[in-house]
Amino acid sequence: MGGKIKSWKKRWFVFDRLKRNFSYYADKHESKLKGLIYFQAIEEVYYDHLRSATKSPNPSLTFCVKTHDRLYFMVAPSPEAMRIWMDVIVTGAEGYTQFMT
Repeated sequence: MGGKIKSWKKRWFVFDRLKRNFSYYADKHESKLKGLIYFQAIEEVYYDHLRSATKSPNPSLTFCVKTHDRLYFMVAPSPEAMRIWMDVIVTGAEGYTQFMT
């Protein structure tokens, strides 16, 4: 869900362990950077059990990424994808140093 304009838009996410962040783009060609989330800024990643995301296209597949500055609402294409995405984000946020050499 958008930050300033609260509408749902499809985004392409790129997870980068070395840079310790994930960025998101308007499309899979990664031509227009829309935003960047640093692992150390992430406070929580959780399932939207309260259904607080307004007009989510699929409430049962909606989850939240809470940072110092903003609450991101995201919708996965399937329950399995949601679990994987949440796992990857939590792993990056809580234990990203284990991947550094």
